[in-house]
Amino acid sequence: MNFGFIIDNRKCIGCHACTVACKSEHDVPIGVNRTWVKYIEKGQYPNTRRLFSVMRCNHCEDAPCVDICPTQALYTREDGIVDFDNRRCIGCKGCMQACPYDALYIDPETHTAAKCNYCSHRTDIGLEPACVNVCPEHAIISGDMDNPNSEIAQLLATEQVTARKVEKGTKPKLFYIEGDDAALNPTSAPASESYLWNSQQGGVGHFAKYAESLLASRNPIEMVKQLDQKSTVESTPIVPKEPRRVYDAPNKGLLWGWEVSAYVLTKAISAGMFLLPFIAGFFYPGLLEGPIFTFGIGLSLIFLVITGGLLVKDLDKPSRFAYVLLRPQWSSWLTRGGYIITVFGGLLLAVLLTFRSAPDISRIFQWSAAIFAILTAVYTAFLFAQAKGRDFWQSPALPLHMLVHPFLAGAALFLIISYPLAILVGSSLWRGFLADALLVSLVVNLVILAAELFTSHPTKDAALTAKYIISGPFRNAFWVVAVIVGNLLPLGLLLFSALPLWIPAAMALIGLYVTENIWVKAPQLVPLS
Repeated sequence: MNFGFIIDNRKCIGCHACTVACKSEHDVPIGVNRTWVKYIEKGQYPNTRRLFSVMRCNHCEDAPCVDICPTQALYTREDGIVDFDNRRCIGCKGCMQACPYDALYIDPETHTAAKCNYCSHRTDIGLEPACVNVCPEHAIISGDMDNPNSEIAQLLATEQVTARKVEKGTKPKLFYIEGDDAALNPTSAPASESYLWNSQQGGVGHFAKYAESLLASRNPIEMVKQLDQKSTVESTPIVPKEPRRVYDAPNKGLLWGWEVSAYVLTKAISAGMFLLPFIAGFFYPGLLEGPIFTFGIGLSLIFLVITGGLLVKDLDKPSRFAYVLLRPQWSSWLTRGGYIITVFGGLLLAVLLTFRSAPDISRIFQWSAAIFAILTAVYTAFLFAQAKGRDFWQSPALPLHMLVHPFLAGAALFLIISYPLAILVGSSLWRGFLADALLVSLVVNLVILAAELFTSHPTKDAALTAKYIISGPFRNAFWVVAVIVGNLLPLGLLLFSALPLWIPAAMALIGLYVTENIWVKAPQLVPLS
């Protein structure tokens, strides 16, 4: 069996019966939806048309949400339904980033992910999904696509159908008869501030929580007024020629915020605090006889612990963080990353314990730790690549982007602390090595940033993200802080100034965090539905 959906847009009247039935069947909280209807208006007055498009999980044959889920909370059944077990979910929101169709949400009551599961409890006893039963026009067709006698199989054989974002390779199983690109492509009619639900466009992270708070603090009439206070469109005799949204579900806002940006930085620092003394030992063996190496290992461990704390803090279900290690799903880079960080921490402890007492054994641990330090730095690039909903993160330059950061961040922090702790890590030889490492890292970092932003992009969404960074809402943070303060000025000071090295180092560290923050947030502004 291979279950799928067809939405017949010739029949859909935009009545929202499917949305209401789904909410009733699954007790879906206010502010979030498993299925919803998007309205798009096209044309120019008086020749206009309103399109209704039912949005929901596509139950992909190659579901990216299943691949990225670290705990097997999401899984594909034998009948093709992509189902979920919220008892396993840790609320990492990776599935929401991986889904190109914006089909998942975080339930504000359980703090776990949820989505359309094809009403599997009904399907298992031979019933159709609730949305199919309630549709007054029979515009939603479900069934076994592998059964040639089923209605859905016959429609697929006789009608021209379209699907959303087939270029993603997910093999979606939600098809549209007379599907219009203006409705199915989210950037064809971008979100604006002139339609219902526009009040969430300001970046409310989980809109459901905001709606629930309004419901608790005000009566329903006041709540509706506040949610709709900006949605009233001034009457005009002309309808714009370009397609525009006139009704949509709430935007989910930024799913990964400052915690993810900070954890990318802290793990880069952790890796760099080990790698730089390790590499320096090949050029200046005497350095390792002093306290620099052990001091670096200690700081590396501290920042690794901070990294783990930030990862746990970002979870909507932090009490289940151990599930990543205890109930692993090995195709997920969240799982692989969890084990990489854990092994790296163990190897750092082993090096620390054997550095003086068993140098030969310690050398084995050091080489192993160096490998895992690099893996710690770059694995996030592969995690972001699994987030197929965000095209900008699919850049082949992203692993290099992550690889240069341990050397940049490690050199910068070592230079900063070498002044107040000069007795420990303040030798001129060591500072010279760090200054050279920082200089090279800044040059390489600028080259990689230019490659990521100014070379051609394979998709419109990736190009749109680059536009957001270069000339959009992030332009000031990018050009002023990330590029000028964080890269160009430190380069100039390192080359031509006699100022203390901690000054360009501090500037580089600030610029690096701002860069990471932009790289995490900017792709999430591109709409997925």
